[in-house]
Amino acid sequence: MRERQLPSGVTWIDAPDDDRVRDYVGLTDVALRRLLEPEQGLYLAESAKVIGRALDAGHRLRSLLLTPRWVTDLADLVQRAVAEGAPVYVMDPAVAREMTGFHLHRGAIAAMHRPVLPPVQDVLDGARRVAVLEDIVDHTNVGAIFRSAAALGVDAVLVTPRCADPLYRRSVRVSMGTVFQVPWTRIDPWPHGIRTLHELGFTVAALALREDGSTLRELADCQPDRLALVLGTEGDGLGERTIAEADVAVRIPMAGGVDSLNVAAASAVAFWALQDPSAAQQADG
Repeated sequence: MRERQLPSGVTWIDAPDDDRVRDYVGLTDVALRRLLEPEQGLYLAESAKVIGRALDAGHRLRSLLLTPRWVTDLADLVQRAVAEGAPVYVMDPAVAREMTGFHLHRGAIAAMHRPVLPPVQDVLDGARRVAVLEDIVDHTNVGAIFRSAAALGVDAVLVTPRCADPLYRRSVRVSMGTVFQVPWTRIDPWPHGIRTLHELGFTVAALALREDGSTLRELADCQPDRLALVLGTEGDGLGERTIAEADVAVRIPMAGGVDSLNVAAASAVAFWALQDPSAAQQADG
């Protein structure tokens, strides 16, 4: 499929250094993406499902990139992009791989305009169950936590200043687009932000390996009306100041000689155990 066979509004790109597709260059260079995405106000969404969820959430498409076999298979997405006035580009798979650094086996990747993050108070308005991600640096873990949050009734997610970007390509992909579904924003400064949570009526629970803390079952048996669960970075866990300023330290008892769970796995266990009882009843019904 070349230029003469492409639908209206779709453009063939021959060269990986074409300025029109510069948003997609060198996606494997993490340092570059961290600098480029915030500065230019863009993020990247991969696969038709994820791109569709971003659009459904009101995010604006900057451009769409496909390889030839997907132009027909993803015709609905192509038409939606053209209707929104966003350029749609098609490249030979080898050229696309040379440019991006990986194989576009999910059919499509989109450059999206990065939305302005809302204030903490707006995100927490009406929320009863909130997750706070403290300095979690692995984008896969961030994406997995968002997916669990969406599935298990967490109303909002707050990320601290040093936490990995939920809109980084890997986070978005692992979350299956739920980063667009669960309201989130950054809470800054931290851990001073715990005072903000207290002012808004939240009980703050720090998920930490503290033998003197409560077990997850104990917290689940006497849940507060509004609960913020703080999850710590891989390896070191939560900071001592965070644990000290939280209302309670909570742990998941371990067996089999295992000392802890991966933070993404721990989040899923905790989110399930600490579901808002009224919300859980509605979901079951």
